[in-house]
Amino acid sequence: MKENKTAMNAQLPESPQLDMMRQLRDAFTGFILHYEFAIDEVMTKINVLQSEFEHMHEYSPIEHVTSRLKSVESIIAKVQRRGGPTSLSGIRETVRDIAGVRVVCSFIADAYKIADALTQQQDVTVLEIKDYIKNPKPNGYRSLHLLIEVPVFLSSGPVDVPVEVQIRTIAMDFWASLEHKIYYKFESEIPEALLAGLHEAAVTAGQLDVQMEQIHNEVTKLRPARPRYSTLASDQEIEFPSPAELRRLLDLND
Repeated sequence: MKENKTAMNAQLPESPQLDMMRQLRDAFTGFILHYEFAIDEVMTKINVLQSEFEHMHEYSPIEHVTSRLKSVESIIAKVQRRGGPTSLSGIRETVRDIAGVRVVCSFIADAYKIADALTQQQDVTVLEIKDYIKNPKPNGYRSLHLLIEVPVFLSSGPVDVPVEVQIRTIAMDFWASLEHKIYYKFESEIPEALLAGLHEAAVTAGQLDVQMEQIHNEVTKLRPARPRYSTLASDQEIEFPSPAELRRLLDLND
């Protein structure tokens, strides 16, 4: 009897509502995957730059890199607040920070160096640049925001996906992290005295960035320049040393 009941249930047609919900779920899953893949693309680019700086230059300007993907709830809430279209194409145009990558660097000049190295790549399209380092927000927030677009290569063909890249110094990141925690604790209703204190702390962090960069530049001037490595063209011929000479060179580099 139980087997017959199960067979009858299996033969029942699905309701239109259930079918629509399944289609919506599948469409949104694919939509979010595009942004996950785009984050992977940008993270790979930045990791390559970081590795190059570590091995080929005086120092690496990149301290660490993180990424984040907005949750479905956050995306829907933002669309509702803005009153934008609810189609997937409309969401892509309205919510531009679904995918985010944050790069924390050593000095202010490094933020622009990283931005230039990233945006000059052929498959990166710059959609917008907001320079909150030169023009801080009223609360003191400082960071360099890049809205870029990168191609994600799917089985059905390439899809251009926007990614927000935030580049900031250690001091800027420290201030922004604490400011976010304070806002969360007070549910965005922060007393005026604390707002003034946060702004003063942002100014102090900015002064620290300037001072540390000046010290770094002075140290660089005093220190003898290390030989830079050059990248050889793929068709350029090189002459290898003898095995004995090669071992001697390797011993010198240890």
